[in-house]
Amino acid sequence: MSFEQSLQTVNLLRDRMKHDVMGRDDVIDLVIIALLASGHVLLEDFPGSGKTTLAKALGNSLSDARQGMAPFRRMQFTPDLLPGDITGVMVFDPEASIFEFRRGPIFAHIALVDEINRTSPKVQSALLESMGEKQVTIDNVTHSLSELFFVIATQNPLDQVGTYPLPIAQLDRFLFKIRMTNIQRSDELRVIQSWGKTHPKTTLPLVTVDQILAARNTVINEIAIDDAILECLVDIIRTIRDDERCLQGASTRSIVQAVAALQAHALLQGRDFVTPADIEQLLIPLFSHRLQLSPGAGNPDTLVRNAAEAPLKQLSKRALHA
Repeated sequence: MSFEQSLQTVNLLRDRMKHDVMGRDDVIDLVIIALLASGHVLLEDFPGSGKTTLAKALGNSLSDARQGMAPFRRMQFTPDLLPGDITGVMVFDPEASIFEFRRGPIFAHIALVDEINRTSPKVQSALLESMGEKQVTIDNVTHSLSELFFVIATQNPLDQVGTYPLPIAQLDRFLFKIRMTNIQRSDELRVIQSWGKTHPKTTLPLVTVDQILAARNTVINEIAIDDAILECLVDIIRTIRDDERCLQGASTRSIVQAVAALQAHALLQGRDFVTPADIEQLLIPLFSHRLQLSPGAGNPDTLVRNAAEAPLKQLSKRALHA
């Protein structure tokens, strides 16, 4: 697929999601970037803010169920959930006298994990293999997931009663952590005015899984990223790690994932090359959630921004002299 065709696919997906979700254009863009970069997204906000609607809008934009996968599945995480409820279980067939594997809801292109911090660490860890390797292992047998496989997880930032906070190792599996703030007054008014009424269906065509996979290839192979950008990323991460307030900094995996995210962001902007502006736009959702700071260290967002100042200035100077 050419650059122009990939851009058309991305814009079609964006327009379909904007039709179903009001006032969340910036979040929609980040979700699409993560999808193109083969990452996963953690949405954090209060109940009733549209997190589930956003995930459904993405799932409902897919046209087919390739590889026998459902386009979209929703999983509600609760304290009594078991790993097999997510991945699937072996079921005995008395007629054939054999055990057969019954797939769980994780076998989908888009998987919505609602309130991920409300289930036990044992169930949370069941997601690690699927998110990292797009497969699940049941009774020593490995089952492949969708090539597109994309997780959108949600959590409430304040209601911590009966929750199990995600460990850093699990947070590191998410490309972005997106904090969804309240929508604008005009958008909130539109939501209320349209409540209970039949929402007109969009006439835009659905997006196929093959189109998204082809766009992913375009992101990796056709969006140029200069070595100076890569050096800037490494310098930002190393500055964060060297900060005495930081007990654990971002991983090397985060830099690898960041490269694809920057390329995907450039595609959304209609460019076939990455610029320093792409780094500035994605810094916070890329790195803040991966840090563990000492008590009283303050906001990780501020630490990330401060760490990025000098490397970005150096990058700008190199660009001016190039």
